[in-house]
Formats: sequence, structure tokens, C-alpha cells
Amino acid sequence: MRRPLQALLAAGLLAAAGITGLAPAGPAQAGARICDRYGSTPIGGRYVVMNNRWGTRAEQCVDVTRGGFTITSQQGVADPGGAPVSYPAIFYGCHYGNCSPGTDLPLQVGSIAEATSSVGYDLRAAGTHNAAYDIWLDPAPRTNGVNAQEIMIWFDRQGSIQPVGSRVGTATVGGRGWEVWQGGNGVNAVVSYVAPAPIARWSFSVLDFVNDVRSRGAITGSWYLTSIQAGFEPWIGGTGLAVTSFSATCARR
Repeated sequence: MRRPLQALLAAGLLAAAGITGLAPAGPAQAGARICDRYGSTPIGGRYVVMNNRWGTRAEQCVDVTRGGFTITSQQGVADPGGAPVSYPAIFYGCHYGNCSPGTDLPLQVGSIAEATSSVGYDLRAAGTHNAAYDIWLDPAPRTNGVNAQEIMIWFDRQGSIQPVGSRVGTATVGGRGWEVWQGGNGVNAVVSYVAPAPIARWSFSVLDFVNDVRSRGAITGSWYLTSIQAGFEPWIGGTGLAVTSFSATCARR
């Protein structure tokens, strides 16, 4: 699909200013349905929607929309005391060798002047699930495989599920209060921030969370930001959950 001239000019101006993200996801692949286990499709010329049904062989499908995606079928079931069945998401950056169009990620944390994001969720769905925003970092500029550090922001939690590790306290990040959990899943380290009440829409600084994790000694400025993702972790149910809007912007120093 051709992009309007205004969008191309805007992209050129942003690139000249050193900005590596762009505007909210557009309609490039809107209407597509993804049911393949690891199926994905680009959207808006800047982002990728992925099904990412990594924890079950049961059916899961997402419909790609103008702003993100909607879970239209989720048949997997997992023990709420264990791992979820999947992580359908929209992302900017690189995830297991799949890089969003035109991304400049990975970027070294110390070289980033600004990293902002906006996300909107439709949280109306039965079942046991969260709305999870993921920030991935690694000591190397990794575009494939598992990153060493995951930051999870739980915008919503339904059911008896809890983050990896243990609760280590509370923190104020981005002007909001959070429960903070820290631990590991045997593959990567995780710091999770859990909202005390559902957040359906928020614009915020990704660097606020990166810097908080940095202050905890988990990463340094020499590490790399590799991807920014917004989606859901369903354990049971979740059909109807949706990311209605998503944007991510990074600017170099």
C-alpha cells in the first residue's frame, strides 16, 4: 500500500531529527487474520503484529485492525500458577529475528535521549489474563534469540495470576504507583510493574521504566534496547481482548 506524501515527508523530517519511531499503527495490513502459531504481519509501515502462541497447540487467532489487533479465538488453558499460553502483541524493534519495518532498534540505552510510547487497550473479556507491555534489553545489539532482561508493565490483571519472582516493594514510575516484582524464569531476568487498578490508555516514557531498572543494578547504559511490545498474556479465555492503538518513538542523543 502506498503511503500518503504527507506521511513520507513526516518520516523524512523525523529521521533527520534522529527519531527512530513514528506515529500510531496505520491500516497497512488491517483486516488480516493470523492463526499460525508464530504468524505475524507488518502494520502501518512501522510495527508488527504477532500471534506468538508459544505455550499451547490449541487454537488462537488475532484479527489485525487499524490500530493493533483483537483476539478473536483463544482456546488454550494454562494453570494460573504457571506460565501463560501465549503473548499476542504488536511491537516496534526486533523479536526473534523479526524486525519491524524501518526500525533502528537495537539502540544503546546510553545513546537514547527519549523513548516514548502510547497504548490503548480494550480489556473487556472473560477469563484469566493480563494486559502486558514488554520492554526488552540485552548487553549485545541482539535481533534474534532471547534477551537477558525483560521489563513487564502489567496494565491489567484478571484472576489469581502473578508476575515471575517475588514482590520486592513499590515504586512511583511515570507518575503512577506500582507493585514491583523481580525474579527470573530460567531464561531471562524479569522486573515487573503491576498497576493497582486497570489502565485502559496511557502515554508515557519508556525510559522512565528503563532508568528505574537501571537504578536497581539490573542493566547499565551500555545495554541495548531491542524491542517495545504491547499485548496480552492469557491463561484462560481472553477472546475479545484488543490493543486498539499503539505507538513508539525513540530519539538518539
